[in-house]
Amino acid sequence: MLVGKDIVVVGQQAWDTDIGSNCKNIAMEFSKKNRVLYVNSPLDRITKIRRQNDPKTQRRLRVINGEQNGLIEVSENLWTLYPNIVIESINWIRIPGMFKFLNRQNNIRFSETIYSALKSLNFEEFILFNDSDMFRSFYLKELLSPSLSIYYSRDNLMATKYWRRHGRRWEPLLIKQSDICVSNSEYLAAYCKRYNINSHYVGQGCDIELFKEFIPKNKPAIFNDINKPIIGYVGALTIERLDIDIIHFVATQQPDHSIVLVGPEDNAFKQSKLHKLHNVFFIGSVRTDELPSYIYWFDICINPQKINELTIGNYPRKVDEYLAMGKPIVATRTETMNSFQDHVYLASDKYEFEASIEQAIKEDSEELRRKRTEFASSHTWDNSVRKILCLIDNHISVFE
Repeated sequence: MLVGKDIVVVGQQAWDTDIGSNCKNIAMEFSKKNRVLYVNSPLDRITKIRRQNDPKTQRRLRVINGEQNGLIEVSENLWTLYPNIVIESINWIRIPGMFKFLNRQNNIRFSETIYSALKSLNFEEFILFNDSDMFRSFYLKELLSPSLSIYYSRDNLMATKYWRRHGRRWEPLLIKQSDICVSNSEYLAAYCKRYNINSHYVGQGCDIELFKEFIPKNKPAIFNDINKPIIGYVGALTIERLDIDIIHFVATQQPDHSIVLVGPEDNAFKQSKLHKLHNVFFIGSVRTDELPSYIYWFDICINPQKINELTIGNYPRKVDEYLAMGKPIVATRTETMNSFQDHVYLASDKYEFEASIEQAIKEDSEELRRKRTEFASSHTWDNSVRKILCLIDNHISVFE
């Protein structure tokens, strides 16, 4: 197993994100036996203007203005870096040559602030781990000369308009130039293998200990005044990933059931007809460490995904969180979810979804809860990252 190496992690999710992050979990696992620098993406000009009052933006501005050190020790062997630069917002540019030129300039400025942190930490030879940051980090292999570069694919980003505009060209090139590609789903591993034969499925992790054998200390107030059974969902509420019609159908077909939705809403959800229903309750964002206290009181958990290019190969980590707490689950049937079918009720449409909820409630038992928890326990970050580290170790051994 890889020990005593220096690893630089770049990606799309910042260290101070409000939601669960594969990249953060992987970095923390790396840091158990290696030194890790977790690099936050630099502040872009549009975000600086539009979100200037956001505490996260203000923190970055303090670093940029020299009022705060951007290099912070998080724990033993683990540092996070807030870059002291502003890069240009260029995704709107449609001319490929102009985008390429400006993107390289962004990359150069980004690499310089990373290089400065590497010097401070005495990182000389290091491994670069890139969590799908296909634009800002495209040239980092060339500019920083890591001993090994790894590309991590965890979402089919080409299914979204923002990433598709330039990503159809840039992501395959980045996959091709990387030494190793890893993915959290078989679907995405097959996609990466089209451009790089050294692409591998490494599974998905879950913070099992946070959810397993959870003992509630406080009961969220919402559960004192609503009807049982309680159907619950935790995670971002976005129209691109979730099927509002399924939720609406279940709520109207089962008016005596309560549906509790925990997570931030996009505009489509905020304006949806769900807000007019008496038995649908929106909680908003909560901290990751608060999620178990909500899931604990759910009688059944749901993941009503839409079927589209974005979700078809997606690994929904929330399902592992539900399973770790032994909860009965109904989820939309997707290619990835087929591997869960022995422990999760899978539905192909809203009618099956509603019927499966009733079946799951009736069939729930202590034995089924035990089997769900055992199944989830195999999906740990230790297991997933161990596979990544073995791939790195094997690659290094071949070329030594």
